[in-house]
Amino acid sequence: MHIDLTGRVAVITGAGRGIGRDIARRLAREGVRVIGLDVNAADLELLPGELAQHGTEGDAFLCDITDEARVNEVIGEVLAKHQRIDLLINNAGIGATAPTDLLEVAAWRRVHEVNLTGTFIMSKAVIPAMKAQRSGRIINAASFAAVIPSVAHAAYASSKMAVVQFTRALAGELGPWNITVNSYAPGMVPTLLNHFTEREAAEQDRLLGTLSLRRWETTDDIANLICFLASDEAGYITGTLIDVSGGKLATQNPAAAYDYAESGDISQIP
Repeated sequence: MHIDLTGRVAVITGAGRGIGRDIARRLAREGVRVIGLDVNAADLELLPGELAQHGTEGDAFLCDITDEARVNEVIGEVLAKHQRIDLLINNAGIGATAPTDLLEVAAWRRVHEVNLTGTFIMSKAVIPAMKAQRSGRIINAASFAAVIPSVAHAAYASSKMAVVQFTRALAGELGPWNITVNSYAPGMVPTLLNHFTEREAAEQDRLLGTLSLRRWETTDDIANLICFLASDEAGYITGTLIDVSGGKLATQNPAAAYDYAESGDISQIP
């Protein structure tokens, strides 16, 4: 299967660093004209140049996705320049770590404002253009936390589960215009925030033991899925959450398979 995204126009939020930046670079390598949005100006400075290295047009806009007026302004500029938007990737997101009884209401609201309301505002802004061209892809970053939440991350988990339900509702609304809407649930991707690969060896081993595919997830794993969902080949997939976590907790004890593979002793499987 050859996936051809050449010449398509994509808007991606949270593109200044981390997973979002790597997805933006990957799309540029696939021939996509990428427009990156981020709330941090310093993170955006080098992005247009990096995108241009791949021979496609690239732009960067300072934009708080919870500011509807600014979002509409940016989308208007994108349409004025490119006349279309083929792909929206709602990647931007934040978290807040605290037990619920200690979680500040302001933090709860901010997490939902960025993760859920920001996804809504961005989607609302691009829908008229996608309807007019009778095609489009909206891809929303959920999280494995939407499947199984973690302790002290109630705000993040609830916001991401809400993104999943918003995705389904929006897919139903936009089907008549040939617009698909999907979400994806990454698992454990080492970042500057979680420091997975810097933890003690025993802790890394414990975390990796929850995966059916026992390795840290890479941004390429996510980008591969996004490229597929953005393509014509995925035209009949909509309204779903796709788990791209490496089979995290697909079984009660994924590590048991690795113990058996190493020892050949099935009696040791609990």
